[in-house]
Amino acid sequence: MSTPAQDDVIAPVSVEQSKAASPAAPNADRAVASRTRAFDNPRLRKDFADQGAFLYLEDFLAPEVTAQLVSSARGLLDEVNRNYLPGHKQGGSVSRHTIDRLAPFIAELYRSKELIGWLEQMSGDKLQLSPVDDPHAYALYYYTRAGDHIGWHYDTSYYDGRRYTVLLGVIDESSCRLDYELHTRNPDVPDQPGSVQIPPGGLVFFDGDKLRHRITPASANEMRVSLTFEYVTDPNMRPWRRFISNMKDAIAYFGFRQVFRQMTARGKDRA
Repeated sequence: MSTPAQDDVIAPVSVEQSKAASPAAPNADRAVASRTRAFDNPRLRKDFADQGAFLYLEDFLAPEVTAQLVSSARGLLDEVNRNYLPGHKQGGSVSRHTIDRLAPFIAELYRSKELIGWLEQMSGDKLQLSPVDDPHAYALYYYTRAGDHIGWHYDTSYYDGRRYTVLLGVIDESSCRLDYELHTRNPDVPDQPGSVQIPPGGLVFFDGDKLRHRITPASANEMRVSLTFEYVTDPNMRPWRRFISNMKDAIAYFGFRQVFRQMTARGKDRA
């Protein structure tokens, strides 16, 4: 674990400074359509299926979208909640609840009909937005200190249906890699290992319950920021699974204050 004397590699930029320095946010739908309509989508759909619900594209986002995400990520450095689970993960996170307040373009991109429609083409599933109280619906993950990483895991769905993950590269000034293993849930196909270093604007799309993966540790004076979107096929979640999901989010990612403050606010709204 990093010592208290170690600071994040790049000094935080205030949200106000970030907004002043960045151009006006692009239109998310138009920017996504400008890219996805030029792809060989039937071939990509076949690649996704052949790889057991996994797809990697090195150059997915339009440059203006990547620039906007980079600006947002730097502007939110002061909002990062850091955590450390010995033997499993170390790093920082910013949940969708903070993003909603301070980086609304990310929420607009998450809800893009063009993006969701393209993901549905790839997956063959009808996708829905994660519920409004899910802090993982869209979140930023920061690797800014030596040793920041996350160990081998699946993006387990606590929902009644499937949960798909979109992983977008935002900032990569690091040696971190996404290591993964395909077909681990399919006894009829041999496991297939792989490893990629996701550049800004790159995309990984996968079924969270099927891909075993990890992020390798950052070295000193490195910085990596990724953005994830989570889409579901059924937004219902059983109460005991909700409890497990909330505790995991509070301990491993966003902190008790962030997770349970949202739950309290939701309860007041229903009262």
